[in-house]
Amino acid sequence: MQRIVRLSIGLAISSLAIAAAAQQPIIYPARGQSPERQRTDTAECQAWAQQTTGVNPVALAQQMASSPPPPSQQGHLFRGAAGGALFGTLIGGAAGGHWGEGAGIGALVGTMGSGMRMRREQQQAAMEQGSMQQQASSQLSTYNRAVGACMTGRGYTVE
Repeated sequence: MQRIVRLSIGLAISSLAIAAAAQQPIIYPARGQSPERQRTDTAECQAWAQQTTGVNPVALAQQMASSPPPPSQQGHLFRGAAGGALFGTLIGGAAGGHWGEGAGIGALVGTMGSGMRMRREQQQAAMEQGSMQQQASSQLSTYNRAVGACMTGRGYTVE
């Protein structure tokens, strides 16, 4: 279960990196600017875009890569089964000495309850990760639009 959660987080981060690369504007030196001049203009426009939008693409990528993993789910099923078995034993014993049956039913119910709780927590973590990814993508889009506007102002064709 934990592997699946880690895999989904890794895929989310990878897709963010791919989306960031896909959003980068394509810049053509329409006025015959040299490659060196284009590198200088690009660096200056990236700095301006960062200052103007407040978005630092490197910091944003690092933040997404270092987002905390979801809480560990190890032991939840066992604890649920053990708690359910104890409760079932008490109820079964009080209901006419059916200790074993009560323990078995309680363990089953406790395990099912823990499993449902784990799934809810994992779904919530996935939704939060998706929200973070969407926000980061929006910020990168704004940053890239600013870079494009700056480069257009300097005589480049931007797509």
